[in-house]
Amino acid sequence: MALSSSGVATATGKEKFTHPSGLYVLFFTEMWERFSYYGMRAILILFMVAGPAKGGMGLADAEAGAIYGIYTSAVYFLSLPGGWIADNFLGQKKSIWYGGIIIMIGHIILAIPGSDSIFFWGLATVAIGTGLLKPNISSVVGELYPEGGARRDAGFSIFYMGINLGGAIGMLTVGYLGEKIGWHYGFGAAAVGMLLGIIIFRIFSEQYLKEYGLLKKQVKSEEIQIEKKASNSLITIVMAIVSVLFLAILQWAGYINIFTATGLAQSMGIIIVSIALFYFIFIFVAGGLTGIEKKRLFVMFILFLSAAIFWAGYEQGGSTLNTFSQRYTDRDIVGWEMPASWLQGLQSIYVIIFAPIFAAVWLFLNKRNMNPSAPVKFGVGLVVLGVGFLFMVFASQIVITGAKASALYLIVAYLFSVLGELCVSPVGLSFFTKLAPQRYVSQLMGIWFVATSLGTLIAGLAAGVFDEKNVANMPTNFMYIVYFTAGFGLIILLFSKQIKKWMGGVE
Repeated sequence: MALSSSGVATATGKEKFTHPSGLYVLFFTEMWERFSYYGMRAILILFMVAGPAKGGMGLADAEAGAIYGIYTSAVYFLSLPGGWIADNFLGQKKSIWYGGIIIMIGHIILAIPGSDSIFFWGLATVAIGTGLLKPNISSVVGELYPEGGARRDAGFSIFYMGINLGGAIGMLTVGYLGEKIGWHYGFGAAAVGMLLGIIIFRIFSEQYLKEYGLLKKQVKSEEIQIEKKASNSLITIVMAIVSVLFLAILQWAGYINIFTATGLAQSMGIIIVSIALFYFIFIFVAGGLTGIEKKRLFVMFILFLSAAIFWAGYEQGGSTLNTFSQRYTDRDIVGWEMPASWLQGLQSIYVIIFAPIFAAVWLFLNKRNMNPSAPVKFGVGLVVLGVGFLFMVFASQIVITGAKASALYLIVAYLFSVLGELCVSPVGLSFFTKLAPQRYVSQLMGIWFVATSLGTLIAGLAAGVFDEKNVANMPTNFMYIVYFTAGFGLIILLFSKQIKKWMGGVE
């Protein structure tokens, strides 16, 4: 394997299957960051619904689900300003470093037993740090593969395997500590994981990521930059005022109540949708794009909608399916009750198993000019996710009889969700970096994570629908998820050829 001075592997001959050394620095950094995130997430809603006698907060399902949705949504939504900060002030490499430190501080705060306000400050701190780290580490991965193509897709799949390796270890470790020993011990373990991640990044990034993730020099004149910043500031202020007025009208009309967790989550959903739509429209109209770039931006919008719908279903794993595991699933193993959060960890374990297989399949198909386009992969992913929720329909039909469902239903449902995920998430990460105009790449990576933000928010709100008072409606509610995800996937597949034309030759 030949390396340049920056540690980048060439892509010729036999080396077309090798990857830059910097990929593995980012792999292990992200692995430990995801250890902290998914580990804490595995016990988050369980901690909030647990009674005070069990060391929890004793919140109702709807309130806990809304808070869960607000937090997980904020984690990804803050990727938008995180990408902007990297593009304009810090560069991606420094953003990763500072973001990791902030995340670690947030988990340390969560590890301190105390009032609800301390808990919420911890959540907010983790969200801010993740918003700074998450989009920028993915952007640097894309920067390692300037040639694009299936090799970049394979690189993102390997990177995605690192995400889920950290997630699996985190859910098993933090889940066990949190449920069996004490919730705050679990939160503390998440802080240790992030510490390991920033140590790895600090030691190895200078050697293997020397010229990557640096702040890009502005090529436009100072006058144009000043005019652009002033224009952006004015638009941001106007958008903020319009959003506040719109929410005030909804509050006055009684449609929402921003003084409750559920109402605040609903308000956040309105803001996320408004900002995403505005951002796409603004770049399309005033971003100085060529005709081809505008078509590609429209494809990105379609992929954005697809991703939001996908994550709205997939992220039920951390909310609805997590409480289903705790309350309605038989987890007895020879007299020992498995932690409820461990079943959720199956998603990460499945990705570790299947991500290399999917990466190899994409390369195999690409050599034979049979690699499916991104729209086809997205459509298939949504349909497969919907099929997985059919098993939850069957499981809930058992629950309404008063019996507990076998863990096999969740095991199979999580498998289908991961098979769908591998058609959507690593492919989406790769194609957003390829479709985005270079001057907007980090900001549009932020928009990609905003889609996840919207989906996780919906997933959190849905957890309140699946509470213990609505058990009889559980099969119908799960069936709605099947209709929505699989139905949208079929629509994407139907129009996939036209969508591919708008991609302007991007493969």
